[in-house]
Amino acid sequence: MRPRNPSATASAGSREDQLSKYASAAKAANPAFSGFSAERGKTLYNQSFTGGKPDTPACTTCHGKDPRAAGRTLAGKAIDPVAVSAAPSRYTDPAKVEKWFKRNCSEVLGRECTVLEKGDWLSFMLAQ
Repeated sequence: MRPRNPSATASAGSREDQLSKYASAAKAANPAFSGFSAERGKTLYNQSFTGGKPDTPACTTCHGKDPRAAGRTLAGKAIDPVAVSAAPSRYTDPAKVEKWFKRNCSEVLGRECTVLEKGDWLSFMLAQ
């Protein structure tokens, strides 16, 4: 029998808890909410926006076209991949997740992300 990796289990639980919180908030905001979509998350990841900073019109500006590959800030600093398959510790600290959503959504979209967008993003990254 293969030993379990407790940190991997805890990480998965943290992400599932976060998705559950987002789902509860999405259902409260819209009773017709029927679940998150990795496909909508993929669209969000690849879409260009005009409301944020002109030099960061899309998530892919810094994170690259492939979420499993490392990205780079405009200043040239390396960014770890955003896909869970390439960065297993991603999205395991809810405070950190919220910090980066707040910063990045503001820069790219020009506003905070909705709970639907956060859940869709996370669903897409978990599928990568």
